[in-house]
Amino acid sequence: MQKGKVIFLNGVSSAGKTTLAKTLQSRLNEDYYWFNVDLFISCSSANPWEQDPMVSYRDGKNILMLYPDFIKRFSDSGINVIADAGLMEPRLLATEALKKCIQVLHEYPLLYVHVTCPLEELRRREKERGGISIGKSESMFVKLNPHELYDITVDTFKNSINECADIIIELLDYQEKFTAFKTLWSKY
Repeated sequence: MQKGKVIFLNGVSSAGKTTLAKTLQSRLNEDYYWFNVDLFISCSSANPWEQDPMVSYRDGKNILMLYPDFIKRFSDSGINVIADAGLMEPRLLATEALKKCIQVLHEYPLLYVHVTCPLEELRRREKERGGISIGKSESMFVKLNPHELYDITVDTFKNSINECADIIIELLDYQEKFTAFKTLWSKY
């Protein structure tokens, strides 16, 4: 069975990942399941961000470390996935979760997309959204590793969400260009 494609959207809070994921879902010719990491985490009674990733709370795993396993299971079943994950925070858990995603998914048809926008726009969106702690986006943004390897970067400020979706959709037919996770895996 052919593995389902994975569009892995990664970026700081308020960069536009969720809006982009929903836009992609509505515009793609194939079905894609949307796996938002925040919704995935909210299914648990524990807060994985408050846990040491190396400390077990259930079956020896932090719930966030199971996120790539769900993506893998769907892809193995031939189901396409949009992973919407902000695994960029400079915390050990985010680093370990991204490493686990790379470990589990490096041989999959996965397009690794950096979703970004300028800091001032992040601040504006964060205030407009409300409901999240003000300053979260900025704290993530200023501590990013700008040299992280992606297959593509889309800027949701320079381009509309539909234009960003167009860029991603155009690349989906060229799986030979999905190399970021393979390259990152070779570095570990």
